[in-house]
Amino acid sequence: EGGCGACTIVLGELVDNNIQYKAINACIAFLPTLNGKQLILVEDLISSDGKLHAVQNAMVKFHGSQCGFCTPGFVMSMFAMYKNNTSFNDEIINDSLSGNLCRCTGYRPIIDAAKSLNQKNDNDEFARFKKKTINLFKKIKIKNIEIKKENRKYFAPNTILELKKVLKKNPDAKLLSGGTDLSLEVTKSRKEIKKIISLNSIKELDFINNKKNEIEVGAGTSLLKFEKIIKKYYPDFNSILKRYGSVQIRNVGTIAGNIATASPIGDTLPLLLSLDTKIILDGPKKKELIPINKFFISYRKTRLKKGQFIYSVKIPIYKKNIFKAYKISKRIDDDISSVCASFNLEVINKKIKNIKIAYGGMAAIPKRAINCEKILINSNLSEENFNKAKKYLEKDFAPIDDMRASKNYRMEVAKNLLMKCFIEIKKHKLIRLH
Repeated sequence: EGGCGACTIVLGELVDNNIQYKAINACIAFLPTLNGKQLILVEDLISSDGKLHAVQNAMVKFHGSQCGFCTPGFVMSMFAMYKNNTSFNDEIINDSLSGNLCRCTGYRPIIDAAKSLNQKNDNDEFARFKKKTINLFKKIKIKNIEIKKENRKYFAPNTILELKKVLKKNPDAKLLSGGTDLSLEVTKSRKEIKKIISLNSIKELDFINNKKNEIEVGAGTSLLKFEKIIKKYYPDFNSILKRYGSVQIRNVGTIAGNIATASPIGDTLPLLLSLDTKIILDGPKKKELIPINKFFISYRKTRLKKGQFIYSVKIPIYKKNIFKAYKISKRIDDDISSVCASFNLEVINKKIKNIKIAYGGMAAIPKRAINCEKILINSNLSEENFNKAKKYLEKDFAPIDDMRASKNYRMEVAKNLLMKCFIEIKKHKLIRLH
């Protein structure tokens, strides 16, 4: 399910005449999605004369391997980090390795191995054969792909027009972008997916338009690419994305996929709700713009009709507002939320002129706390008012017990996060655990 990183592989992709290296989880990657990419396995790191790669040597020197089960995955994550960065600070190292679990080492020797790479020159065989590899990339002809095998079909159109044609003939097909959720139907539920339409080859869906008052994100844009843009406007959004999943997940996962999956614990969804995000749907008829708070109907059910797909997501930029977002999970990195909360406030002269509050993990869908909002709108920014408002969360939500948290825990946490938002605003500082 993409949770341990032991199967990490690296894909090379041609971006702006340069090779970008992406670590992904092999266990949840459908084979045809490798089309047009350079596949690098741990066996490929050893040079033609039998010498270990600098990353492998570092793991040996600093005793980064014990039982060995997780070692290939760590090596590949570290390799992608090594190739994509000229130097490695603690933040880069921790983020790069957050999707790899080890039961033996306590991580210190692995992190020491990663730090030692700052002294290494990038003169491996991948660097020496870079021009040759780029020329091979350029020889690949872009074309629409259709694969049939017994009763199964796989499509990879390369234009929106072609996507619409395929969808018209196969309205029951599953849309694939990152596949971090769809692939679990195969690996966890043991289902057979009859028809898949991959969106990964459609360049028209991979974009970010950074406008004056909003950011428009294409449905095919990876979370890793998006997080670098959103950090400038909403640092808390970036922080949640860092914990949304590992680099392996964020390299392939998309915001549009998170929205279409409609999981009540999808980490970006409360944030998008509190920011009054809008979604552009495309399909057989003309494009349709709808607010995200009207998109979710019931558990895993949305307004998407047969033949429709998400074209883009429009996120407003509130330059004068206060935006806060919090995630509560059993583990800091690479874990599913028990509760996720987001707050978007317009405060003028210590008075709340407008407020949007949204939670994930508190209902069958990600949902706004309308009753709580009503108490706080046009009220003074005071502890008394927030204490009063938090009781109204009981009118907004009736959470359930499950393996991640009890309903009482969820409600208590939801109230505490509302108060945490108030305290951070009141004290003008972040109150976070690291």
